[in-house]
Amino acid sequence: MEAINHHNHLPFNLAAAAAATTTTERVVVPITLFVAVLCLCLVIGHLLDENRWVNESITAIIIGCIVGTIILIISKWKSTQLLRFNEELFFIYLLPPIIFNAGFQVKKKQFFQNFFPIMLFGVAGVFISTSIVAAGCRWLLPKFGLDGLTISECLSIGTIFSSTDTVCTLQVLHQDETPLLYSLVFGEGVVNDATSVVLFHAVQKINVNTFRGKAVLHILLDFLYLFSTSTVLGVAAGLLASYILRGLGFGRHSSVREISLMILIAYLSYMLAELFELSGILTVFFAGVLMSHYAWHNVTETSRITTRHTFAAMSFIAETFIFLYVGMDALDYEKWKLSILSFWKSIGVYSTVLFLILLGRAAFVFPLSVMSNYMHRGGGSSSRITGKHQVVIWWAGLMRGAVSVALAFKQFTLSGVTLDPTNATMITTTIVIVLFSTIVFGFLTKPLISCLLPHNTTNNGGLRRTLSPKEEMTLPLLSFEESASENISRAKENISMFMERPVYTIHSYWRRFDDTYMRPIFGGPRSNEVSG
Repeated sequence: MEAINHHNHLPFNLAAAAAATTTTERVVVPITLFVAVLCLCLVIGHLLDENRWVNESITAIIIGCIVGTIILIISKWKSTQLLRFNEELFFIYLLPPIIFNAGFQVKKKQFFQNFFPIMLFGVAGVFISTSIVAAGCRWLLPKFGLDGLTISECLSIGTIFSSTDTVCTLQVLHQDETPLLYSLVFGEGVVNDATSVVLFHAVQKINVNTFRGKAVLHILLDFLYLFSTSTVLGVAAGLLASYILRGLGFGRHSSVREISLMILIAYLSYMLAELFELSGILTVFFAGVLMSHYAWHNVTETSRITTRHTFAAMSFIAETFIFLYVGMDALDYEKWKLSILSFWKSIGVYSTVLFLILLGRAAFVFPLSVMSNYMHRGGGSSSRITGKHQVVIWWAGLMRGAVSVALAFKQFTLSGVTLDPTNATMITTTIVIVLFSTIVFGFLTKPLISCLLPHNTTNNGGLRRTLSPKEEMTLPLLSFEESASENISRAKENISMFMERPVYTIHSYWRRFDDTYMRPIFGGPRSNEVSG
């Protein structure tokens, strides 16, 4: 009887095994092809490395479009997708290494000396750009037949198209020649992405039916809460990794453990932030900054070299993957068929959104640059954002990239699929804007910067300058060992310097605090012993 039952169940077991094998092949084959195309991107990108017009983002998008066309022809105009885009896959696996590497590779001295303008562009600028793009979409898109967008969706569109991609510009700028400009573009790009995602999640929580002035205040308070708590979590993760590496001496036994610990703690901080509904981008960015500032000095020389190349390689593969997918997804026939607009109305929508991006970008770059110059008025010409610098900063933020695509899929699709015509239209609009801005603006980036900032430019945007006698003074903290009159005199002097040079004074205080209290606990040489 048992033998009979065993034979009766055998066909079902074989069927289940066959089904499992088919499912595995359905997953493995696309991944294999995708990895092969990624390798092709790396090879072609290397061959075009010295090309004046093309960068690796453009290369990945163009190859993606070519591969998508081939698959579209093979599938008889049904689908171009080797893999179906999942925004959760992007946010959980692809984005963390990109942002962590940005924080780890950042030139800290330049980043924090220019912290005020970076935060102006990266935070206040996102709010201004989001408001302009959202208001413009709410008012103009219905004129092209794109009705039905709620206030919440318009605000989401504003955040989607306020997220920049500065990779094209950074590949052209020379950090040694224009360190101020490079620092501003790089810093704003990272902070901008983080701010856009945080603001996007804040917008998702509003109630469309009760959207009043209090709702705007609620968005602002929710944003400040997410921004501050996410930053604190990232700082704590970076300090924890630094303390463990300094105290336990992992390098005595294995460099692999040192690198693994840094990667895992950074990723753990990101996942904890997502678990507590905070901003994982901000958390992992500041974890990278703190690890680079402290933990990197606590590992062996071998690990120092390996960590930089490992984190950069992980980030590079993730970025290439995203741009390659965008190029392929641009030819997804199903999304275009769902669109409710005619060809010319679609062109009108694309042109309108692009115009709003240009306007929203200009509305904050030039006014906030004037404000930044006023705050740095005592710093001389070396810390001044010139008119040419402002044009480059404005241009650098016109390109849209991976974060915009991920946010659009998160807002308008369910696991990469949408059956709503309006949502499909917004997805195709996002893809067109990303393709157009990356390829067209990316092509023009090198000629524009070569025209505005010739290669033999002197270090007019740098941080090196002759300090005045007043700036060369140390900025001592108040001391309990000195008399009250001396402390009062010192406080007056410090307040005077703060009013004259607020950014420089804050940075100087932080440097003293870091040297006195932080580095002895968490590691690293004093600031006067190492540059950057």
